[in-house]
Amino acid sequence: MKRILLHILLIFVAISTSAQINTEQVLRVGQNALYFEDYMLSIQYFNRVIQAKPYLAQPYFYRAIAKLNLEDYVGAEADATEALDRNPYLTDAWEVRGVARQNLGRNREAISDYDHALELLPNNRHLLYNKALALMDIEDYAGADSTYTDLLAAYPNNDGAYVGRAQLRLAQGDTVAAEADIDRALEINRNNANAYILRADININRDDNVEAALAAIDEAIRLRPRIAGLYINRAYLRYQRDDFFGAMADFDYAIQLDPLNYTALFNRALLLMESGSLDRALLDLDRLIELNPNDMRAYYNRSLVCSQKGLYDRAIADINHVIEAYPGLPDSYYIRGDIYAQLKDYNRAEADYNHAHRLARDLQPLEEQQQAATPERSTDEAARRFATMATVEDNAQVEEEYNNQAIRGHVQNRSHQIQSLGWMELAYHSVATELRPDTYYIKEVDDLNSTRILRFSICVTPELPIIDDATAAQHFSSIDYYNSYLSSHAPRAIDYLGRALDFMTLRDYAAATADINRALQLTPDQPVALYLRAQAKFHSWQIARDNPDEQLDGATRASLQRKLLDDVATDLRRLIELSPRMAQAWYNLAVVQIAAEDYTSALAALNKAIEIEPNLGEAWYNRGYVYLTLGNERLGIDDLSRAGQLGIVPAYNLIKRVTK
Repeated sequence: MKRILLHILLIFVAISTSAQINTEQVLRVGQNALYFEDYMLSIQYFNRVIQAKPYLAQPYFYRAIAKLNLEDYVGAEADATEALDRNPYLTDAWEVRGVARQNLGRNREAISDYDHALELLPNNRHLLYNKALALMDIEDYAGADSTYTDLLAAYPNNDGAYVGRAQLRLAQGDTVAAEADIDRALEINRNNANAYILRADININRDDNVEAALAAIDEAIRLRPRIAGLYINRAYLRYQRDDFFGAMADFDYAIQLDPLNYTALFNRALLLMESGSLDRALLDLDRLIELNPNDMRAYYNRSLVCSQKGLYDRAIADINHVIEAYPGLPDSYYIRGDIYAQLKDYNRAEADYNHAHRLARDLQPLEEQQQAATPERSTDEAARRFATMATVEDNAQVEEEYNNQAIRGHVQNRSHQIQSLGWMELAYHSVATELRPDTYYIKEVDDLNSTRILRFSICVTPELPIIDDATAAQHFSSIDYYNSYLSSHAPRAIDYLGRALDFMTLRDYAAATADINRALQLTPDQPVALYLRAQAKFHSWQIARDNPDEQLDGATRASLQRKLLDDVATDLRRLIELSPRMAQAWYNLAVVQIAAEDYTSALAALNKAIEIEPNLGEAWYNRGYVYLTLGNERLGIDDLSRAGQLGIVPAYNLIKRVTK
């Protein structure tokens, strides 16, 4: 989904309030964070103001802006609505909600919001521009044309409006008028990248205008050097000129900019196949199928590559996927027949050739059937169907990219793996962040810490820190202390727990489990001990999953790993019996159930965790993940939005991927 420009990032609304000084100060600090694109941090400040003074419109409005910049359009719409409920004269809130709705594809509602704002700010150029885009999206071309006319009447030197109207002309099929608007935009502003992009797109579709298209796209790349789609299109043009090395360089750089770009990966695979670089082509095709297991074009081409490499079993398996999806495609049977012939399985080869010929004959007109001399035919036609390079048509809609890998800025552009969040840890050390400076609270852990018997305090953290040499030495020394103490004193459960946590800090989960077992023999119903044993077993399962014992067959490995997960769940259920209000126990049970792909049970456990602790952001994130896995996008995005609001950074990246 294309992103609509927002031009009101920091228009401060003049509203008198009776807020106390501390509330005003927190709001001001939040505004400062917003100004410096510290969107995640700013949300935390606005949360505090809303909690203290929920009747104020401003914090909802500013939080809506932050969410909009994070591309959390559902959350932005909700907050803008809250702001307007409190103050319907907030012009900028109407625009924020309109932009959010427009990005959600609800263009008619967006237009209504823009009209409300235009009643308060007639002829505002940003409102008119966004309204024109929304009208185009609903194919109200007459309304869009009228809006652009109003916009250009008020702002005759607005080059962006000419580019927008050029897009409208292209949608209406009037290329001549579109080119005139592009020329006018470039007269006003020679550095309008979108104008060059549109000019290139027009010329790409003209076989005799490759040079003109290249010249335009070169200018666009000069102005916007970090848009992957531009390099994809230039690679396509270079390929048309038989500039193999130039095309390959552009595909390589496009993938460097956007490693998950389907078009770039697919096009590069085709180019590598053509050049005979089969190993590299196979890597790209493997990646495509990993990204989309239902990608028949990738299976088709991977079958060709595997066949050429002599990997006949893989080649047959891949082409069988295509045949299953497209049983009426003759080319697939010709390819499989060729593979069977290579394997000297002539009966199957002949059967496939005959079937392919019958399908091809049925697809041909009668006169062509009469001219068909033999059932043999090349797979070139199939290659043209399933192996044609593609271009990117919406480059003019792409925003500038952001490369900040810290929390500041557009965190939704960070590359997070799409997966659920992991175990909520008990540990001697935590990872505090700018957004979550404090550790989580569990009463049973706090009670244990208050005894001050342990050598270190236990904290609750969603992530284990990297242990440096000095810290490691500290815990080896602590283990030596416990070894000496336990050899000369009557055993106590607390001492075994203390040493177990030292072992866990050093990632020795087997030794930790042994000590926790000893502690539970002495105090069978100790909640922290049950929590820690489940944790140690869960990490042991992760290690077994990622480093399987190759001496065992697959079924045995799977059985052992499943037993480990069942043991973890058993300890967690016993813990929940003892401490039914421990939200983290319910959350961790859901983590185990997600690992076992028992999503229905995981949903129930996460519901309980959220009921107990509504501010447990990780639970909201995982529930959103589960909803998406089960195919409920609306509820999934709602939960991810709430998770992001609570400081869970990967939520915005996942929202962006789902709604893109």
